[in-house]
Amino acid sequence: MSEVNIKQELELQAKSEKKDVKLTKNMSIPDMVKAMAPEIKKALPAVMTPERFTRIALSALNNTPQLQQCTPMSFIAALLNAAQLGLEPNTPLGQAYLIPYKNKGNMECQFQIGYKGLIDLAYRNGQMQTIQAQEVYENDLFEYEYGLEPKLIHRPAFSERGELVCFYGIFRTVNGGYGFSVMSKNDMDNFAKTYSKAFDSSYSPWKTNYVEMAKKTVIKQALKYAPIMTEFQRALSTDETIKSQISEDMFSVVNEMDYSAIA
Repeated sequence: MSEVNIKQELELQAKSEKKDVKLTKNMSIPDMVKAMAPEIKKALPAVMTPERFTRIALSALNNTPQLQQCTPMSFIAALLNAAQLGLEPNTPLGQAYLIPYKNKGNMECQFQIGYKGLIDLAYRNGQMQTIQAQEVYENDLFEYEYGLEPKLIHRPAFSERGELVCFYGIFRTVNGGYGFSVMSKNDMDNFAKTYSKAFDSSYSPWKTNYVEMAKKTVIKQALKYAPIMTEFQRALSTDETIKSQISEDMFSVVNEMDYSAIA
């Protein structure tokens, strides 16, 4: 084949590929991921390849089939949120979750940071030395006080710990500063029902990983008093969001979550 013919063949192939990736209204999520590969590649962090992104997308769809019903752009945006934070969603690691959620009349994908993902993000803050959360049962020895001389003592019972009664989250910084927050089981349930719109969804991690979501919540309460870096604050701003655009900086994309029904 002559050089001219080779060039013509390549041009025809390029035109064909462009035609193949034309977006359509009824395109499936896997097809849209493939079609938007160039745009997605620009938005991915250097440590993640488009191929790995696609594998994670397919895995999430297999693990949570109802995600197929979500608008493709909300799914891709949620997955990019996770990728840019360096968190892997919908796996046993519990770092992050992609949740099908009815939003403004459409089934869309909500992004949520998991407890372990929150811990990972917090430790990236150079000022953080220790951060953890624990659940407390009725037969544990548990005492705490707020005020000018705060204290917290927890000695878990070795057996027959009884019913779950509360949660606490603590942090300590490298310079010795510390803080903690305590929430009763009842307060935790009320908080989740009020502020997590996906709480009642059967796909919500509140249904499948209640203890870890409670730990995440109480850690977030404790961290309100911690010296945290801007990057960590930006990461927290993506929690429980729905977006339908992609960007090289997903933090800047507007959250389209409808909060009007929150009591």
